[in-house]
Amino acid sequence: MAHLTFTLRSIVATLLAGASLAATAQDKVLNLYSARHYQTDEALYANFTKATGIKINRIDADDAGVITRLKAEGAASPADVILLVDAARLTKAEAEGMFQPLNSPVLLQRIPAHLRDNTSGGPQWFGFSTRARLIVYNKATVQRADVDSYQKLADPKNKGKVCTRSGSHPYNLTLVGAMLQHLGAPATEAWLKGVVDNMARAPKGGDTDQIKAAATGECQIALTNSYYLARLMRSTKPEDVETMSKIGFVFPNQDSWGTHINISGGAMAKHAKNPAEAQKFLEYLASDEAQVYFADGNNEWPAVAGIKVKNPALEAMGTFKVDALPIAQAGANQTQVQQMLDRVGFK
Repeated sequence: MAHLTFTLRSIVATLLAGASLAATAQDKVLNLYSARHYQTDEALYANFTKATGIKINRIDADDAGVITRLKAEGAASPADVILLVDAARLTKAEAEGMFQPLNSPVLLQRIPAHLRDNTSGGPQWFGFSTRARLIVYNKATVQRADVDSYQKLADPKNKGKVCTRSGSHPYNLTLVGAMLQHLGAPATEAWLKGVVDNMARAPKGGDTDQIKAAATGECQIALTNSYYLARLMRSTKPEDVETMSKIGFVFPNQDSWGTHINISGGAMAKHAKNPAEAQKFLEYLASDEAQVYFADGNNEWPAVAGIKVKNPALEAMGTFKVDALPIAQAGANQTQVQQMLDRVGFK
C-alpha cells in the first residue's frame, strides 16, 4: 500500500508539474520600452492585453533614457518593442542599430509611406500618431498674415518677437530638417540666422511655456506642437482659458508645401525575444481602436487615414494641408541641422 501511495503521489506530482510548464509556455509576454509617458496610453495597453492575452512588461523613460538603456544591454536586452517620440529620435536609434526590419503587410497597408522608415530591406519603424508644428501669436500685437509661414519667423518685421524652446530639441531638429529639404542648405541657414535675430529671449522651456510667453507678452510669436495647444484648448483652468483668449494660431505654409508634421512611432527591437508578440502589438497600434486612443487621449491625429475621432480641440483646429515630405528624410538631416544651429548661435 505504501508503494502504491508513493506511485500515486509521483503521478500526481508529474501531472501538476506538466500543467505548470504548459501554463508557463502559454503565458505570452511583451517587453515594451516606451518614451511615451502619457497616462491615457494605459487604457490602450490594457485593451491589447484583454484582446490578445499578451501581458505587457513596460519600462518607461525619456527617449534618451531608452536609447542609453538599450546600448548598455546590447544583445542581452529583453526589449521587444521600442516606442519613441519624434522622427529625429527614431532615425537616430535606427542608425545606431537598435531596430530590425519588419515587413508587416498590415503596417505597410495602413501606415502611409511618408510616415514610416523606408530603408532597403524593409521599414524599421512606423509612425502611429502625428502632431503639427504650429505657430502661435499674440492677437493684440501680431497680424496673422505676418506669421503664416515658417519663413516669416525670420522676417525683420518680427524682430524681438519670437520665442522657442532649444534649437537642439528633436521637435526643432526635425522641423529644420524638413526646411533643409525644401529650401536647401544656404537658404535654411540664412533663415535660422534670421530667426535668432528675431528672438525676444534666449530659448528655454517647453512648448507650453512658449504658448504662455506669447500670451503674456514675454514674446509675441512662438512655435509649438499641436497637442500642447490642444491641451490648453480643452482645459477649464482659469489661467489656461485666459491664455487661450489672448493667442491665435496658424497652420504654416498652407500656400506652399504645407504644415510640418512629426510623429510618435515604434519599432521591433534588434534583439527581440518575442518577435511574434512584438509584431502583433505594433499592428495593434495601427488598428482603428488604438488610433482613436491616440487622438482622444493625447490630442494627436491618427496616422491611419480615414479614422473618425471626436476630439473637440482637434475639431476646432480644423483641416489643413500637410507637408507630404517623408518624415524619415527630415529626421535623417539632424546632424547637418545641428551644425547649422551651432554656427548661427541657435542654442
